Amino acid sequence: MANRLISRSALCFLAILALTIPTAAGAAKKEKQPTAQPPEATAAGSLQQLPGRLGCVAVGPAAKKACGRGRGLKGPGPFMGSRAIAVSPDGKNVYVAAGGSDAIAVFARESGTGALEQLQGKAGCVAAIGAGGAGNCGPAIGLIAPNSVAVSPDGRNVYATARDGASVTAFHRNPRTGALKQLPPSASGCISTLPIPDCTAGRALKGPDVIVVSADGKNVYVGNFFGNSVASFSRAAGSGALTQLPGSEGCIADSTAEGCAGGIALGSIEGLAMSGSGSGVYAAAAVSNAVDVLVRNRSTGALSQATNGSGCISDAVLTGCTQGYQVAGANAIAVSPKGGTAYATSLFSNSVTTFDPTRGEVGLTQPARELGEKTPEGLGSPAGCLVWLRSPGCSFGVAMKSPEGVAVSPDGESVYVAAYETGAIDIVDRDAKTGTITQKPGERGCIASKSTPVCARGRALAGLSSVVVSPDGRNVYSTAQRSNAVDVFRRIE
Repeated sequence: MANRLISRSALCFLAILALTIPTAAGAAKKEKQPTAQPPEATAAGSLQQLPGRLGCVAVGPAAKKACGRGRGLKGPGPFMGSRAIAVSPDGKNVYVAAGGSDAIAVFARESGTGALEQLQGKAGCVAAIGAGGAGNCGPAIGLIAPNSVAVSPDGRNVYATARDGASVTAFHRNPRTGALKQLPPSASGCISTLPIPDCTAGRALKGPDVIVVSADGKNVYVGNFFGNSVASFSRAAGSGALTQLPGSEGCIADSTAEGCAGGIALGSIEGLAMSGSGSGVYAAAAVSNAVDVLVRNRSTGALSQATNGSGCISDAVLTGCTQGYQVAGANAIAVSPKGGTAYATSLFSNSVTTFDPTRGEVGLTQPARELGEKTPEGLGSPAGCLVWLRSPGCSFGVAMKSPEGVAVSPDGESVYVAAYETGAIDIVDRDAKTGTITQKPGERGCIASKSTPVCARGRALAGLSSVVVSPDGRNVYSTAQRSNAVDVFRRIE
């Protein structure tokens, strides 16, 4: 992990140097651009951290100084994982994967303010058997370094990936309290590629990084960082039990090892999202510097990938993919509930990039851009990219170094980005008709610690990696790995 962080930091530094070198073409054309006015400074979609200890829940120093005290929250939203926080469909609960505690923390959500209160006793968290502090949590098998969590659309189940357990874990959710209880071994409460007692054997689960549930509740998909794959599972309607699909339907990977179907540009999957129609799964592949389009068989749940250029968009020239831009280190991906536009964060590009859905079929396209042209500062770019510092054809992003998590509001009017190195939540307006994104100007455009003066002041935000919007659109929640905290914001509507 340390080597990976050092490598990412080095690559980010090189990317920053490249972005700061001005081009002669850009300088020559700058004077030809018409005078542009900044976007209207509306409050809608902006964020306010809840006051005092209501604004965050933490363990360690942050809990002593600024936040409410929690349990099982060490290392929430690890650097390897961008979907470490989820809100139940009924809005009653929030679940957080905390890799350092080998735990999932369970919170009740107050409907009016959105404030969080951890459930009492062992109902407040589930943790790996034998983990430090597990005596204060309900027991779980295979939950070793959890890094992603998802709630089923019917609210009956919670699923989590665990990186060091090489596992997928399944829990029954109490609809009244939100408390979790792991499904029994007979119902595959744990599926792993490691010989963990009471876990069912799985395939292609190497470094599981991200998990999503299909909108129809029939399937669960897991993106694997070290496995360079997406594993596919069927979900039982009643119990929520998972079963990996048979044969090559059970996984799609860069290699056909372990009996997987063959795919391309699937190196180190870190982000997953379902297409608006449910007929596709979009994947962000960090090492391949690509966004992949996987076609879902809605009857079986199996995934396939086209090789004619429509199955992936990559930063580099790659056989079988369309060449794109600003997806170096593709990290997380989210789809707008209105229009189906997809937004991907990319760690090495320090960017948020827009992808338009292909009409009549499963697919994504990037808006064309005119290299050498610079969008006036503060304006949205029809080219479809928002970049920290500068890049030809893209908008200028503020406080967006090493972006990880991304989420779209239910009304489709806002996009929120968790920037790991900056320790900031970036607040972006979205044009509902075109899908174009524009970061809010001034302090409304980001919330960060005092070390980032251009942003509004926030607390316990070090190492932000995951972000989610509540189903009612009233709140935004984020995980801060370095602060060992969950942050709570009110969204201005």
